[in-house]
Parts: sequence; C-alpha cells; structure tokens
Amino acid sequence: MPANFVAVNDEIPSLTFDIRYYSADNFLGTRVPGYESAKCLLTRPAAEALKSAQREIAAKGFTFKIFDCYRPQRAVDHFVDWVNDPGDRRMKAMYYPNEEKSRLIDKGYIADRSGHSRGSTLDLTLVEIASSEELDMGTPFDYFDTLSNTADPRITDQQKRNRQVLKTVMEKHGFVNYDKEWWHYTLENEPFPDTYFDFLVK
Repeated sequence: MPANFVAVNDEIPSLTFDIRYYSADNFLGTRVPGYESAKCLLTRPAAEALKSAQREIAAKGFTFKIFDCYRPQRAVDHFVDWVNDPGDRRMKAMYYPNEEKSRLIDKGYIADRSGHSRGSTLDLTLVEIASSEELDMGTPFDYFDTLSNTADPRITDQQKRNRQVLKTVMEKHGFVNYDKEWWHYTLENEPFPDTYFDFLVK
C-alpha cells in the first residue's frame, strides 16, 4: 500500500463496512480479484474528509455504510471481462433486470478505468444509528438502471430526501457525486488524479 493510503477501518472505526467485492454479494456473484480482505483503503486526504463528514452525520443520528473504496485495476479489468462473457447472467435479476449485460459499458455503468483505482473514490449509503437500518435510497447499491441516477424523478419524495441528505454532507466535505450512481463519491481535490493503482486490498 502506498504511503499516502490508509485503512479506513482503523482510522474511522465508527463506520459500518460491507465491502461487497470481498464477498459474493455483488453483481458478479463471486469475490473479485484483488480483494484479499474486507478493508476500505483510501488516500489520506479522502479518509480525513470522510472522517469530518462522519462526525457531522453522526450528530444527526446516522452513520455511513461503506460498500467499496480503493479498487485495484485488476478488479476493474475483471469487470470488463465479465461484461464480455455473455454466458454469465446469474445476477441479472437482482442487479440489472432492465439492461442487457453487453450494454453496461456503453451506458456508463462499467468502465475500463475507474476513479476507485485512484484511491479517493468510495461507494456508501446512510444507516440510522438507532435502528441500524439503511435509509431507503430507491435502489440497492450497484443497481444498473437509470433509477440509480441521483436525481431520477421516479423515486419517492422520501427517497429523494434520503439521497439529498447523503449528497449534502458529502459535498460539504469536499466530495463530488457521480450523477449516474447515488452511492458514488470522489474527493474533488484528489491527490492522484491521473494514477490508476493495482496493489492488493489486504
């Protein structure tokens, strides 16, 4: 792990972690190459910004649940290979019921270069501390559909408010949302804007 990266599990232990690509609970239905532990690794500036956001959101009765952080380039390559394997459709009903698998790259759901590999991008949602329940965001994480677009007009008013709570606190602390995915945020002033790392998550 490069010197400017930290393990967020150690830096912010009050967070909830559900690192999906270390498990089989994801759109591929299997653990992803490059993930050898359920750790969230981020550049130090991104982790410090997240820590500030966590303090603010905790005061409102919520905590962040983290789905993915730094993603090795080999994992991104594996996603592209998966798109090009027409026979593997085992998770279609859950993650992309309305999309053709072969179109997932063209439509921007999967790319051969990901901001996650630069170390300052993460996927997350909000959990109510009192109930330990995730807020209803209108779709699950990694749901490949326009319904996951942050400002999609078809979601309910409550789902819009929940997405806006997440977006407001993340933007206040220096992150920018990817408008096709309500869960996806990148530190605006990321330290490695042109570097795609491939070290293991371990």
